Amino acid sequence: MSENLPQSVESAGEVFGPASETRGCPAPQKVGERRGLFGVTGSGDTSGFGGLQDPIFLPGESPRPYGSWFDSCVDILEELISQAGLSVKSVIERVVVDHDELTIYVSREHILQVCSFLRDDQDLRFELCLGVSGVHYPQHSGAELHAVYHLFSITHNRQLRLEVTCPDADPHIPSVTPVYPGNDWHERETWDLMGIVFDDHPALTRTAMPDDWVGHPQRKDYPLGGIPVEYKGASVPPVDTRRSYN
Repeated sequence: MSENLPQSVESAGEVFGPASETRGCPAPQKVGERRGLFGVTGSGDTSGFGGLQDPIFLPGESPRPYGSWFDSCVDILEELISQAGLSVKSVIERVVVDHDELTIYVSREHILQVCSFLRDDQDLRFELCLGVSGVHYPQHSGAELHAVYHLFSITHNRQLRLEVTCPDADPHIPSVTPVYPGNDWHERETWDLMGIVFDDHPALTRTAMPDDWVGHPQRKDYPLGGIPVEYKGASVPPVDTRRSYN
């Protein structure tokens, strides 16, 4: 999901597309501001992009009708949630339709059951999870970390997105490997690079970084760092240690 969403409903059509604009999509929620291309501070950014200032927005909830097969999908899911004795509002936080794609925001304590509903119901049949990835919004207080799941229905040739948030102070989300075993590796990678802890994962170990590595390098507040490069006797230091040329 893109960070650079529009600042007003008037400009929403440029990013959200005409479909969302005609549905009267509510104004996006501003969750912070990004400065520079790489987030370098202090030592100076010599990449030439240090002066960039971009607001960070998240899309607002979409009103009904969503269009396409989206309404029936959400209706069936809400019915299954109610039949399980749960409150729909406690499970589904909001529904967003953007660029003709359906995203359902789910509370983290119910993600495993929602995945089970989506996989097993004959009218939904999202049999395949294409993985989970992490997104970090440091200024989105109380929901700094987002886990994004892409589900695909082989039976109905449909794709939807689930999104779950958790605070940086308590970065725990239940693992969905009991429903989608193939998500094993993707959850490990998301924990390794973003720091989201997937509870009850069978073996939550690092995939890219050494086992003793401290921190999660794809978070936006992680120090940029870098590796010195030497070419034909000339050394190029990491970008965050270079001089600032004004």
